[in-house]
Amino acid sequence: MATGVTATQSDGDLVADRLRAVQDLCDRGEPLDEIMKIIRSGGLTPRERRDFDAQVLAGPLGTRFDTAVKRGPARRGEFLGHLKPYLATVDPKVKVGLPVERRIAYYLVEQRDESVLTEGDDLLRLVTAAAEPQKRVRTGLRWYADLPFQDQLPKSLYRLRAADLVPITQIDDISWVDGRLRITGHAYLAGLSVRGRRFNRATVVLRGPRWLPPVRLRTRRTHCPEATHGAREPGCNYDWSGFVAELHPGSLRWRAGVRALARGARRLLRRRPAVPETTTWRAEIVIWSRAARAVGLLKGPVPGRTERPTGLAVGDRRFVRPVWTSDRAVQVVLQPTRAELRSVRLDDDRLALTVFLPGRPTTRGHARLGGHRMSADFTPVDGGTDVVVDLAVSSLLQEKDGRRLWIEPKGDPAAPVMLGSAAEARLLSGDREITVLADRRDRVVVSAHRARPVITSVAWTDGAVLTLSGSYPDPERGRRVLTLRNRTGLLYEVPLERDGDRFTARFSPAAMERFGDAVPLASGNWTLTVRHPVGEVVPVRVAHDLLPSLDEGPRMVAGREYRLVSTRFDVPMISVGEDRPADEMGAAGLYALRRTVYPAERSAPLREATVYVVNDGRHYADNARAIYEERLRRGDDREHIWVVKDGAFTPPGSAELGLGGGIAPTVVRAGGRGHYAALARSRFVVANGLLPQWFRARDDQTVVQLWNGTPVKHIGNDLPHMSRDPKPPVWYRQAADVRGWDLLVTQSTWASSVMRQAFGYQGEVLECGFPRNDLLSLPDRESLAADVRRRLGVPEGRKIVLYAPTWRDYDRKNGTVKLDVRLARRVLGADHHLLVRAHPMQAVPMVPVVPGPGSVGARAGSARPFGPSHRDDFITDVTTYPDIAELMLVADVLVTDYSSTMFDFVATGRPVVILAYDLERYANKRGLYLDIDGQAPGPVVSTAAQAVEAIRDITTISARFANRYAAFRTTYAPRDDGKATDRFIEHVFEPA
Repeated sequence: MATGVTATQSDGDLVADRLRAVQDLCDRGEPLDEIMKIIRSGGLTPRERRDFDAQVLAGPLGTRFDTAVKRGPARRGEFLGHLKPYLATVDPKVKVGLPVERRIAYYLVEQRDESVLTEGDDLLRLVTAAAEPQKRVRTGLRWYADLPFQDQLPKSLYRLRAADLVPITQIDDISWVDGRLRITGHAYLAGLSVRGRRFNRATVVLRGPRWLPPVRLRTRRTHCPEATHGAREPGCNYDWSGFVAELHPGSLRWRAGVRALARGARRLLRRRPAVPETTTWRAEIVIWSRAARAVGLLKGPVPGRTERPTGLAVGDRRFVRPVWTSDRAVQVVLQPTRAELRSVRLDDDRLALTVFLPGRPTTRGHARLGGHRMSADFTPVDGGTDVVVDLAVSSLLQEKDGRRLWIEPKGDPAAPVMLGSAAEARLLSGDREITVLADRRDRVVVSAHRARPVITSVAWTDGAVLTLSGSYPDPERGRRVLTLRNRTGLLYEVPLERDGDRFTARFSPAAMERFGDAVPLASGNWTLTVRHPVGEVVPVRVAHDLLPSLDEGPRMVAGREYRLVSTRFDVPMISVGEDRPADEMGAAGLYALRRTVYPAERSAPLREATVYVVNDGRHYADNARAIYEERLRRGDDREHIWVVKDGAFTPPGSAELGLGGGIAPTVVRAGGRGHYAALARSRFVVANGLLPQWFRARDDQTVVQLWNGTPVKHIGNDLPHMSRDPKPPVWYRQAADVRGWDLLVTQSTWASSVMRQAFGYQGEVLECGFPRNDLLSLPDRESLAADVRRRLGVPEGRKIVLYAPTWRDYDRKNGTVKLDVRLARRVLGADHHLLVRAHPMQAVPMVPVVPGPGSVGARAGSARPFGPSHRDDFITDVTTYPDIAELMLVADVLVTDYSSTMFDFVATGRPVVILAYDLERYANKRGLYLDIDGQAPGPVVSTAAQAVEAIRDITTISARFANRYAAFRTTYAPRDDGKATDRFIEHVFEPA
């Protein structure tokens, strides 16, 4: 549920401190008893108690309430036992001011019988409904929330109040035009459509300190369909939610002048000279829309130029600057320059900064760097005072973060040092650099760190190749790579060419190297860093003098948009997204596709086409690939359609596969109009998992479920959470999908019985074996294996160990490689090579960096993530390798745990080692179909050291497990004989 409440601090910060303590306990999942002790403890004034109760009920306690409601009757009852007595002590006015969904939920808790709420689903219905984009209904001139139980509860509970009517805002541009500050963006109230200018007004108001009158900006509404495309509410139209507001700086100057007179007079009464001070105005937007009025902060800059608006000089050393707060809200400041940097000088172990203070001469005072106060030399000069700040380089090098520089003349408030007309400085001291730079408000920041690459030139050539050039004065020579990384942990490495203190990096974001293939960067934001040979990650920055001319416009390549932007002032970032038609964007586009496009296509005649969906469109692999390529080999020229998510791959046609002919596949973008049409009108649908929620199979369609492997761990209805009452949403989704299956393909009779039970499937089953495993039995598999080894970069003569663990529900964010890489390197020696294949639902692997040809000078034992372009003399990450069947083709030994790969790999006849370090915990948490200790086709070990030992002695161990291995293959993979694809095609596509 949305809180609708912004945390505020009491005078002594007691409310804020206690709120942080509650939030911390909730984040850590601490027992409810401990949380309630803090919540109900005394020491607050009545006003502070009301403030604290409002924030904790709308924030951390409300979130914990949602979690408890979803976890079942036991957790629900425990929570209500604590919550109900606490609510009885809360001021009724506080409850009325809560967001509507909280207001209703807490009313139910207080008014209804606790046992009824615990055992029933009323609270779950409310929490589920409130999590969806909320509908608003109007009665007369008042707006109400469309939530459950309206016919049972007082209507006043549903009335939308200030906590609910929070403007949704985004700022697209802030710039100076003809001496005026122009702010462009959009703002609307969620759930209240704005289809035109009528009954639709917005005013930007700047509110200054205390008694100063507010500044109302000239504001007009504009047409902005992008707001509708990005909205969360289906069926709402915000096309006229755009606005343009303009500010004349004169409105600020006279108000700041009046304030300066008042404050100056106060200082004169205290016999202190007047000092020019900064005046700050916060920006609010007031919206009147269809009888609803709301006020909120103006916030939400788009990444790039909007995040670094420039200031305007409005007098001698006076500037008006739009700035962003830490919560991304707009403020406008009128800022005098009381201290200005003159020069920077580095002499051996001392850094001398000369600062000029205009105005009356000053002879005494201090300087401050961040929180550190220090002495400074004040010398009166013509027109003011020169201040020399002397800093010890050794002390600077111990600091981790940059710190702002302040001057504190005796008797006057501290003044931030502004860069002004001085030049920024980057000074090398050994292998570190000391920088004196301006921040986005032109304030001087002093920092010391390892020398950083600074981009001074950006060029796009041939429409797709990005060239970054700049300065990198790191004195240590050696190879460097530019690392591109997104929030999922996936990264790519680009060679960094160095020439003295200069560097150049060239790459095409639309064609990144991945094991010999060229793939585009996935959608999202990619950060840029460089890894130093000692293992330290060094951030890349953009030169400040490049920022005004930096080209941040989009580049369109093959239906994808690429932008290099400088976010958070000078941090470079590559932003990637799909170029989607306007009518397919946002909740409104999704609503139209599901409610209009799909039904219309579903009523049209079927085409003789086959749709292939592998992992929701993320891979060209698995059983679907084997079936598709065999059909092309047989000359099947019926239409073949591949669903591709986020440009992840380009399926080859018959010509690219070396089969001749002119059969080319059709590619549709996952989630696009073509995707809906393909699933609605294709005769055959071939998938390896659940299909989209909106898909419903037609009577004349054939839906083939290949699944993604024979399960070792519990799946479907056998999962613990699927037996809860009421059933979770995924239970209903799975049941609807299974009803549409016409054929389920399995590896064995045992797998058929397991999957029938797990999915409640009663239809036809084809036990033909898995087509993907035919590759392991092909006559020319040796030549194919040699080609795969070349793509992987594995030296000749090496034995390949494939480590392919499954994912952990309880630990999915942990990317640590459990196989001890350092021990394996030492014990197995130079005649082995390790391939690490993480599950796509597990975090990207973290491996220890060990000095060697692939990591010269690295700190032994330090951890690092690595991506598809990483190369090492012993280990390679193959998580993003397109098809695991090809990895099994080249592997001499498989190390796994509870993954279905053990059923596939036995077709090779090569040994398997089971590293089950958490067998008991996994069996209790997830559940297993297989008796790992008694039935696994190889040794079961519990530690990484035992696994390495088993690999070293694999010949002896294989002989010991030969009988069990053969029995396992006979039971669980009896038909993986190289002919599974033929059996499947003859049954489905070429029936007798």
